[in-house]
Amino acid sequence: MRFLDHPILDFNSKDKKLVSFTFEGKTFNGYEGEPIAAALHDNGIKKLRISPKLKRNRGLFCAIGKCSSCLMKVDGIPNIRTCTEPLKQGMKVEYQNIKGDLPEVMS
Repeated sequence: MRFLDHPILDFNSKDKKLVSFTFEGKTFNGYEGEPIAAALHDNGIKKLRISPKLKRNRGLFCAIGKCSSCLMKVDGIPNIRTCTEPLKQGMKVEYQNIKGDLPEVMS
């Protein structure tokens, strides 16, 4: 699932530290500092939330922190943008079952 080759970007994972985190109670691995959503995607998890109104699955959309498609609960804190939040050892990531409020984005 992970991109290993790109014509412009360098994905050198040899220099990255492999860490473990939990998602919905299951343990997964990812690289420290990569976006949580990237680590989830690499582990085959593409559904990040369910739309509140129509109950449709939502996945990674903008990947720059401007939309609400990736809002999840991280370490007990809701409304975390998993597309920009860096992964750390031992993080607890969960779906949030509430309508998320999009925090202000720094310009």
